[in-house]
Amino acid sequence: MLRFAPLLFVFLVACAAPSAVAPEASDAPEAAFVTRLGSDTLAVERFARTPTGMTATVALRAPRTTLTTYDLVLGPDGDLVRYEAVTRQPLTDEVLRREIAEPSGDSLRVTQRPTDEPETVRMVALTERALPFIDMVHWPFEIMVERAVEAGGPLDQPLFTSRGLVAFTSDVQDDGAVTVRHPFRGPMTVEADARGRLVSLDAGQTTRALVVTRVGDVEVEQAATRWAEMDAAGQSVGALSGRGETVAEVAGATISVDYGQPLRRDRNIWGALVSWGDLWRTGANQATHLTTDRDLVLGEGADALTVPAGTYTLFSIPQPDGGTLIVNRETGQNGNRYDESQDLGRVPMQRQSLDASTEAFTIDVEASGGEGGVLSLRWAEDAFRVPFSVRD
Repeated sequence: MLRFAPLLFVFLVACAAPSAVAPEASDAPEAAFVTRLGSDTLAVERFARTPTGMTATVALRAPRTTLTTYDLVLGPDGDLVRYEAVTRQPLTDEVLRREIAEPSGDSLRVTQRPTDEPETVRMVALTERALPFIDMVHWPFEIMVERAVEAGGPLDQPLFTSRGLVAFTSDVQDDGAVTVRHPFRGPMTVEADARGRLVSLDAGQTTRALVVTRVGDVEVEQAATRWAEMDAAGQSVGALSGRGETVAEVAGATISVDYGQPLRRDRNIWGALVSWGDLWRTGANQATHLTTDRDLVLGEGADALTVPAGTYTLFSIPQPDGGTLIVNRETGQNGNRYDESQDLGRVPMQRQSLDASTEAFTIDVEASGGEGGVLSLRWAEDAFRVPFSVRD
């Protein structure tokens, strides 16, 4: 059975030889991270160790710019004492929301206070030495990396959100590399210095493909102001992966496809971001859904697959010579969840070069002839195509 790879961080821990070690991080109590996606800078972070934990200030550009301050307090044993995040609009300094997490008995009480919405309180299972998980923000990884290196062996590292825990695990290999696993998503590579401090993180093998680099300092507030001004001028970076929808009338059938639309952002796509021979969610975020009100036949000849009227999810296995499109009966799931036992069937795809590059991943349904058409997956310089016909 094909399965999505679990999230695998490989921490390249420095060895004794100077030529082999990662760049040594500064001994200064403050440091900074810059996060990029392709050619776009998405976030800048300034963080500092305190006697009881860590503080941080982060400018995050997607989907619209925010400026957030964080205060993490840990006990002597590393257990969470208190976590607070205050998010502001950079140009007006208006507080948009607050989030506070504090232990309450055997649970973690997470309180969210949006400015324009009612307060919500959720209770999350409390475990030892929990750290916050913040989408596209990486200063908590500084602590996680150090703990992984210090442990020198198997280690569980839970990260919490307002909805529950994400269970990371780590282990140290014989060659000094540290592996850390997340129950889902793709692989990342993290480079650490000899003291276990995060130097770089490369998520190039994931759909998001962020690259995080450690720097000495960064003007976080100035970056937030500049990005917010760009937002106001209509130049927002927007959501990293929006949703696309294609609706077409072909030979009397109404066919619609709802899918996530990752952007290229100057990245290599086929055989790189989307690996040859691996199962791909065929988009981003929620699974791609195809709906038809008439029976279809995908593919041709002995490889043809009859698809009864209804709703299905689409996955694919791209290959240099085309690969395979998978039609699955399960619906409503995230694109990282795939159950092969729910497959309706598989059909070959045909690879075709495009005359012009496509920035946003796009799925088209194109009429062709009188009784059918072509389902086309287009991104970068290539399209993967499957002919289909509508049954009488």
